[in-house]
Amino acid sequence: MAETLEILNRRSETLRSIGGIVRTMKTMSVINANPYEQAAHAIDAYRATVLEGLHAFVHQHGPLASAPRVAAGHVIVVFGSDHGLCGNYNEVIAAEVGRHAAETGDPDGVRMICVGAQMEDALRGLGMVPEVTLLCPGSTDGLGRLAGALVTRLDGIRRGGDSDALAVTLAFSRRGDHGLQVPVTQPLLPLDPELARGLATRPWRSRSLPRSTLPAPTLLAALIRGYLFASLFRAAAEALVTENAARLARMQQAEQSVTDRLEELTAETRAVRQDEITTELLDVIIGFEALKEREKRKQAVAAATTKAHLHDVRSPRDPHRPA
Repeated sequence: MAETLEILNRRSETLRSIGGIVRTMKTMSVINANPYEQAAHAIDAYRATVLEGLHAFVHQHGPLASAPRVAAGHVIVVFGSDHGLCGNYNEVIAAEVGRHAAETGDPDGVRMICVGAQMEDALRGLGMVPEVTLLCPGSTDGLGRLAGALVTRLDGIRRGGDSDALAVTLAFSRRGDHGLQVPVTQPLLPLDPELARGLATRPWRSRSLPRSTLPAPTLLAALIRGYLFASLFRAAAEALVTENAARLARMQQAEQSVTDRLEELTAETRAVRQDEITTELLDVIIGFEALKEREKRKQAVAAATTKAHLHDVRSPRDPHRPA
């Protein structure tokens, strides 16, 4: 059934409104991603400072003790999104988390800390239930609070266990080539052996030897806490940048779809308008022809009436009529 011009115009207006919303979402994605990207670069400098502090500690007190090969517990910190309109962003990370949990050999024993309500739904959809879900920060100021809360929670899990040995993995999405998102699982604890080995073998380049007044365990705990804070901060910032990039890509696709549909509706509207104009012109022509026929009939009736009248005038009762 052909749609009327009114319905087509209403649909076009609705699509234009949707297009305005999509453009607004695109702009917001670009605006939101920039501060998080700057925060990610800024925390890299802080992380480098913490690593330099660990280097000084190793130079003064010797190499770091190697962590046990088997940890008493395993925690995965998953960074996702609170909001939708970003495609399968959360589902891709959840699938990577499930794969990593299966590789631990005890998927049911893995504890999960989730960041993002949408991420929680994606995890539950795969049968993984996080023990706690935190909200994503709404600004760069919230990144520090989130990282601090995660460090405190991990420290509480470590203290509540039977052993200080705790394995922690970060799961988040990182930007790849051509704007693609790449899910990654990054080990956080125990410290990477290559990192510890690099700190031990790297020479101290300053002529001033490092020295601290704090007890070695207290200083090491502070440095490790700073390293955890920087790593969690960096992962959260990178996740938010990738989320906004994914949302921007989806909005670009949506904008193209709206544009294509508007072009189709515009062509359809023109065709319907042309059909209505043609129909109206035909109605006018038919009406004009009907009026002409009516006028012809009136003229024919008038001519016949006149002829009959003349015939009556020349009837036998007329005295002037010749015999």
